[in-house]
Amino acid sequence: MITCRCHKKLLAVMIVAVAVLLPVSVLAQDVETQSQAEKLNNFTVDAELMTRSEMRLGGLPDNEEDHDNKAYFILERTRLGIDYERTFLKSHITAQHSAIWGQSGKGAFNLYEAWVQLTSRKGFFAKIGRQVLSYDDERIIGSNDWAMAALSHDLIKVGYENNQHKVHAMFAYNQNSESVNGGTEYRNGDKPYKLMQNLWYHYDHPHVPFGASLLFMNQGLQSTNENDLKKTYFQQLIGTYISYKPKNWSAEGSFYYQMGKNEDGIDISAWMASVKGTYSPSSQWKLIAGYDILSGDPFFAVPPGGSIGLGLVQHKTIKGFSPVYGSHHKFYGAMDFFYLSTYFDGFTPGLQNLFAGVSYKPIPKLKFDATYHYFAIATNTDNLDKPLGQEIELVASYSPVKEVTVSLGYSYMHGTETMERLKRVSDNRDLHWAWLNIIVRPRFLQVKW
Repeated sequence: MITCRCHKKLLAVMIVAVAVLLPVSVLAQDVETQSQAEKLNNFTVDAELMTRSEMRLGGLPDNEEDHDNKAYFILERTRLGIDYERTFLKSHITAQHSAIWGQSGKGAFNLYEAWVQLTSRKGFFAKIGRQVLSYDDERIIGSNDWAMAALSHDLIKVGYENNQHKVHAMFAYNQNSESVNGGTEYRNGDKPYKLMQNLWYHYDHPHVPFGASLLFMNQGLQSTNENDLKKTYFQQLIGTYISYKPKNWSAEGSFYYQMGKNEDGIDISAWMASVKGTYSPSSQWKLIAGYDILSGDPFFAVPPGGSIGLGLVQHKTIKGFSPVYGSHHKFYGAMDFFYLSTYFDGFTPGLQNLFAGVSYKPIPKLKFDATYHYFAIATNTDNLDKPLGQEIELVASYSPVKEVTVSLGYSYMHGTETMERLKRVSDNRDLHWAWLNIIVRPRFLQVKW
C-alpha cells in the first residue's frame, strides 16, 4: 500500500516536471538565438507611496455594548521596485512595507515580488518566483491591491501567447520550513493553500471585440480534521468569463463552480454567477449596472464529529461559494462587509448584489463616481429575511500629473435586522465610512545600454 502511494506521488511529480521543463527547454533554444541577435538592456528603479486616512462609524467594534465606535486612523504602504529587461529576459523585485501611523513596532515588511521571466519570440514563456496574479476581471484571481498587504503567490508559471490565444499553467507548493520531520504538513503559513495548480485559457476574436476565458483551479489544503491531521484535502474550481466590448458599450458575464472538499473534509458544491453592462453615451459619461449571486448555506457548517452548539444542523455539503483569491473590494461593496469580513461564526448564507452606477469625467484628469448596491443573502434561512441592506458609494479622483493620484470617498450603508443578526453587532443598521487616498509613483532611475 505504501509503495502504491509512493508511485502515485512519483508519477504526479514526473507529470509536473514534464509540463514545466518541456516548454522551458524549447524556450531556452529560442532564447539563445535571440541573445546572439540583439543585446538591449533596460534597468529601472520605481517606488509607490500610498497613504490613506480613514474614518469609520459603525461596523465591527470589539465590544458589542460599545456603540460609540467612531475610529480614525492613517495607513501607509511603501513599495520599492527594481526592474531589469532585455529582449528575452525580465526580472522584477519589489520590497513592501505597510503600517498604521503611530503603530508600535516596525509594521509589516516583506518581499512582495521577486521573479524572473524568460520569453521567446515564438510566444512561449516561463516565469518563476513570487509574483502577482491578475486574471480576467480579478473576481477569482487578482491582486487585491486596495488592501495594504495585497496578494502575491510563490509559483512557477509557463505558457504561450499570441494575438488570439493565451494559455497559462501555474504550479505552487508551500511549506513552513525545510525540516525533514513533518515537512509535508503546512499549517499557519503565509498562504491558505498547501499546493495549487491553475490552468487558464483566453481567446480573443481577431475581428470582433469578443473575449472568453476558461479557468481551472485545484487547491490542496492541509486537513484540520482532528481524526486525520496529516491528510491533504483537494478542492477544485472551474468556470468561465466572457466579455463583449464594442465602441461605446460592453457586456460581461461569468460563472464558476466549486467542488471537492474543504479543510474539514466536508464535500463542496457551490457556484456563483455575474452579469455587468456598461454604456458610454459620450467620452465624459459612463453608466454601469449588474448583478452578482454567490450560493450559500442555510445552516452552519459543523465539522465531522464536532458541534458548535444546540439547535445547529450538521450538513454534509458546503454550499457557500468562496471567491478565493479575487479582488473582493472591487465587487461586493466598498465597505468590505462581504468576503473580506465574515458573518457570525463563519456562517455563509451567500450573497446577492444588485448594483448600478454612473461615472462622470468633466476633464481628463478628474473623475466622479457614484454607485448604489442592494445586498441580500442568497439562501432561505429560518427566522431571517433575505435583505441585508443598501449601500451608496461616492468617489472623486484627481491626477494632477501622471505620477500622482488623489482620491476621496464616502460610503453609507443602511443595514437590516438580518445584517445586524448575521454580524452580531447592533449598530449595523447605520454605517458610515470616509477616506482620503494619495498615491505617488516616482521613477528614481532609468538606464538603457
